[in-house]
Amino acid sequence: MKYFSIPTNSLVRQLLISGVAIVVIAVMLIIALYYYINAPLTNIQAPARFEIAAGSSLSRVSQDLSEAGYINYPQVFNLWAKLTGVEEAIKTGEYELRAGLSKRQLLDKLVIGDTLQYKLTLVEGWSFSQALNAIWSSEKVVANLKVTPLSEVSSLLGHSSDNPEGLLFPDTYFYTAGTTDLELLQRANARLSAILNTSWESRLGALPYEDSYQALTMASIIEKESAIGSERGHIAGVFVRRLEYGMRLQSDPTVIYGMGNNYNGNIRRQDLLMDTAYNTYRIDGLPPTPIAMAGLDSIHAALNPLPGEYLYFVATGDGSHYFSTTLAEHNDAVRRFQTQGTVR
Repeated sequence: MKYFSIPTNSLVRQLLISGVAIVVIAVMLIIALYYYINAPLTNIQAPARFEIAAGSSLSRVSQDLSEAGYINYPQVFNLWAKLTGVEEAIKTGEYELRAGLSKRQLLDKLVIGDTLQYKLTLVEGWSFSQALNAIWSSEKVVANLKVTPLSEVSSLLGHSSDNPEGLLFPDTYFYTAGTTDLELLQRANARLSAILNTSWESRLGALPYEDSYQALTMASIIEKESAIGSERGHIAGVFVRRLEYGMRLQSDPTVIYGMGNNYNGNIRRQDLLMDTAYNTYRIDGLPPTPIAMAGLDSIHAALNPLPGEYLYFVATGDGSHYFSTTLAEHNDAVRRFQTQGTVR
């Protein structure tokens, strides 16, 4: 008959000591790891930028952070990411690192993709070319369209016209490093489409537009005619009544747009006689495209013109306009406010 031997007290004591030692070491390692991951990044006095390229592994990112002097022991940084299950979750992009940011907070930023944001502002009344130049001069934008014809750009925005004028909504847009010029154009175009479609659906009654694009064209003219919000509804009313009565719009900004680079700051009488698709002193109805980016107020005015009998207006010299119901009244206003005016 075989018997099992019972461990001696000495062996039990050794096993207990070994087990306690392992637990103590494990606890110490956990504490050390906790203090490591919650310690602030090093070598950061002023805000710094750190970029993660597409396809970078966590090991590569950790090594880059170490070489930049922001973290020590990159293997420990990797270990924490593995233990927390985010090893494969880091996002590419450009990040801002500030003094006091801990390694744990940095890893959280990398996981949620809290990348550095840049700001682009497109201004009401700008031309498409001005908007493109602003995009191209913005920091960290990838310019792919510099040699692309405007007709092709228009097509890329899903528009049938060769001229993309007015197809962007003036607003402030935030973007990350590596964003392309086309991506920003598409965002501004999508914003315009959403606003224009909503405004078109809630327009005021019957208006002399065939579609929302013609309304946008009118809005762009209103945008260029006046920067005073309270006037835009009246200007819209003048132009809508002129269309309804079969009168020409006679808008100086459309003449200027049609002159292109030939405009030198003044409109001469011979310019008003020039045959262009945008000279509303010579053509009936609206020009073929918008002449600038129209803001929300101008879009609203074009689709909700104020009622009244005004058919003319003239600049007073202080940024505002004087509105008239008859040609005689308007001509008198022209003599009073301008040394050489033109009939609207």
